[in-house]
Amino acid sequence: MTQPIAYLAYDGNCAEAMRFYAQALGGKVDILTFGQSPMAEQTPPEARGRVMHARLTLADGGTLYAGDCPPGMPYSGIHGVSITLNYATVAQAERAFNALGAGGKVTMPFEPTFWAKRFGMLTDRYGCHWIVNGEMIELPMQG
Repeated sequence: MTQPIAYLAYDGNCAEAMRFYAQALGGKVDILTFGQSPMAEQTPPEARGRVMHARLTLADGGTLYAGDCPPGMPYSGIHGVSITLNYATVAQAERAFNALGAGGKVTMPFEPTFWAKRFGMLTDRYGCHWIVNGEMIELPMQG
């Protein structure tokens, strides 16, 4: 089975962001810095502490990848994508929404909608956009 996994880019604060997500969502973070990688000798000393690859493994098995932009690559922020989280219960979704929103900005409040008992959108303190659904409602769709 092919499993799409989002890969988020940061500008030197990837480790901090991934640890925040692990705490907010419940999970474990594994991090490899440029200095720990086989490319350490080719990496400028000032960039060796940056994250080459980070993996967040959520308690339910979901995965999120991230890294800091490599040396010499300009950072332009996180644009054009939102990470969607679908929870079985409203309580689970509300906990995640509130935790991710700490220090961020709610763009749509956590409220009832026609496709879920509760739904909300936010941008977290690191610039990542999130959509959180609690108790999805099956909709008739055409394909």
